[in-house]
This record gives sequence, C-alpha cells and structure tokens, in this order.
Amino acid sequence: MRLRPARLVLNVFLTVVALGWLAPLALAVYASIRPYEETSRKGYFSWPDRLTLHYYAQVWDSAELPKYFTNSVIVAIPGVILTLFLASFVAFCIARLRIRFALPLLVVFTAGNLLPPQVLVTPLYEMYKQIPVPGFVSDSGTLYDSYAGLIAIHVAFQVGFCVFVLSNFMRTLPVEITEAAVMDGAGVWLQYWKVTLPLCRPALAALATLLFTWIYNDFLYALVLISTGDKLPVTSALNNLRGQFFTDYNLLAAGSLLVALPTLVVFFALQRQFVAGLTLGAAKG
Repeated sequence: MRLRPARLVLNVFLTVVALGWLAPLALAVYASIRPYEETSRKGYFSWPDRLTLHYYAQVWDSAELPKYFTNSVIVAIPGVILTLFLASFVAFCIARLRIRFALPLLVVFTAGNLLPPQVLVTPLYEMYKQIPVPGFVSDSGTLYDSYAGLIAIHVAFQVGFCVFVLSNFMRTLPVEITEAAVMDGAGVWLQYWKVTLPLCRPALAALATLLFTWIYNDFLYALVLISTGDKLPVTSALNNLRGQFFTDYNLLAAGSLLVALPTLVVFFALQRQFVAGLTLGAAKG
C-alpha cells in the first residue's frame, strides 16, 4: 500500500514522541550500570569503560528496600480493593437503579478529583490529629501516623474518578441482562455482584492498574500523614540514598529503577485486561 504523506508525518511524530518518553528511562538504566567516578569524569553521554550491577545490590542493602516495599504493599493493595469495591457499588446505583439525583451525585464524586492534593494537606494533617482510633490501628491514638489513615485518604481521593469511569461503562451494558436477573428473582446485591460486576472485569483491571500505580508512587500524603520512619512507603527509601554533602546519582538511578519494578509487574500481569479496558467502545458490534 502507498504510504500517504499524512500517515508518514503521523508515524514520524509518534516515533519521536515514543523515543522522547523512553530517553530518560534509557539514560537511567545506562547510568545505573556505570561507576559514578567514570560518569563524573567523562560525562553521562560517553562510552563506558566498564559496566557493573554493583549499584543494585548496594541499593537493596543500604536503602532497606524490602521493608519499604512491604509498607507500600500494605497501603496500595487494600487501597485498590476498597476503592474499586466502593466505586463499583456507587456506579451500579447511579447507572442501574435509577435513583434520584443520580447525575448531581456523579458530578459531586467527579468534582472531588479536581481539588489539588496540596490544598488538602494542611486540613488533613489537623483533622487526622483529632480523630481517635483504637490502639491496634495507630500507636498515636489518632488517625495520624497510621496505615489506615493513609489508605483512607487514597480511597477518598480516587473513588470519584473510578465512579465516573465505571458508571459510564455500566451504562453501555445491555439493560436486558439486569431485567432478566430481576425476573429470575435476583435482588439488588445479586444484580450487582453476580450479574454486573463480572461484565466490568476489563474496566476494573484497567482501573486497578492505574490505581496501584498512583497509590504506590505517592509520596506527598505519606510524608505529611506518617511520622514514623519505619512506616513510610518505598518512595521515601530513595531519600536514604542521598548524602548530606554528596549524592551518587548513578546509585539513585539504580534505586529508582528497583522502586519502579512492582508497577511494571502489575502492568504486565494485567496487560491484556488493561488494553481491553482502554479500547472498550472503540468499535461497534
């Protein structure tokens, strides 16, 4: 087939954009396997004298990554599950039950995502110090400095976006499926859990991938709402690699790549469902 000029320009543009996005990652990988002494002497854009994986082993030990990985998992996995459960239930009520004020309710949930997190930090900090919780939830006796508090703010802040996406997806499902379930005697819970939710698997997988990435990569809320160093997420472990007077940026590059690995694992594990969720509605039939 003859390649049209417009198609050629589009392909060139997309190739340049893709290379532009990959360039920082490629430079980080290259820096992480070179000694910093060599890089500082010859520059980052130079031919290496030798390559080594020493930095990765050093990061794993000096930054205590296993402990911080565990902290991030404790926050991210419950946060994703709770967000999807609550958002899917609200979306089902809006899209399927024909409740009153469904559209204003959807607008309220969506508008919550328009607030920048930086605006909420100070009120959240003061509020968390005033909310009492049992001792097994937090040693401080309040919601401050607890995993539960960190999970709660992530759920509250992300549920609006998920409600918006899932409610729009559920509206595309044939209403006859729900009507048939009602004729068979299914209540609201069975309509939601057994009929509607299994059909939303691609959308849920796409949202789960995005949510895990957003919650896992968060540093602002953890920095403000957590005071105990051993409870901080893995993103804070990178700060342990910075010295007071000197920072080995090659070591920092290796740490950044190790920290990013779990998000890549989640993406590749859910890749098929993620792509299916993004392409829903792209074609008819």
